[in-house]
Amino acid sequence: MKEMTYNVVEIFKSVEGEGKRVGLPVTFVRLYGCNLRCSYCDTLYGIEGNNYTPMTAEDILFELKRYKCRRVTLTGGEPLIQPGIKHLIDLMVTNGFLVNIETNGAVEIEPYVSYENVLITLDYKCPSSGMEDKMIFSNFSCIRPTDVVKFVVGSKKDLEVAEYIVRQYGLHNAYFSPVFGCIEPSEIVDYIMDCNLNDVRVQLQIHKFIWNPDKRGV
Repeated sequence: MKEMTYNVVEIFKSVEGEGKRVGLPVTFVRLYGCNLRCSYCDTLYGIEGNNYTPMTAEDILFELKRYKCRRVTLTGGEPLIQPGIKHLIDLMVTNGFLVNIETNGAVEIEPYVSYENVLITLDYKCPSSGMEDKMIFSNFSCIRPTDVVKFVVGSKKDLEVAEYIVRQYGLHNAYFSPVFGCIEPSEIVDYIMDCNLNDVRVQLQIHKFIWNPDKRGV
């Protein structure tokens, strides 16, 4: 039987640009394809144009070992729609990697929260994304204290929705991040302060300040 392959856009080592491990060296595995089309998507090359290389799980593992970093971020696109993704995660974990799954909130995360060495970064899509109606709200019952819920906000309406979700589900691990170039970070800070959202963190995508915002592989 032919071995399963994964559609890999790129594998590279850089610093984590956002989320819980921001600033730390990480090896990224970007998989091709997504079940959403957000208005502000900054990785269209990961979801259009068939810009990928088929790789087996062992091929990916070989590349990860070359970078000599235990931290791995599995991203896309949307990595959890990739066929056989659980096998790849199993292989990473059993080989000692600490995996961060960046997922878009439109895929059920329940099958992945039993791992001790897997961090879930769930990106709730606010109204300006055009994809809020695709969110799976049952995911919030699966979020662990070690996981993160990220809200990418581009407007006052987005901030209001993010605040509602944080309060509705009692989130203590929420990050508000601006749609790059659409809203001033100071506006987010002011909103958080005015609303006493004392458990919400403001976060910028640091890779877009260190390098050109359109640069790949960083």
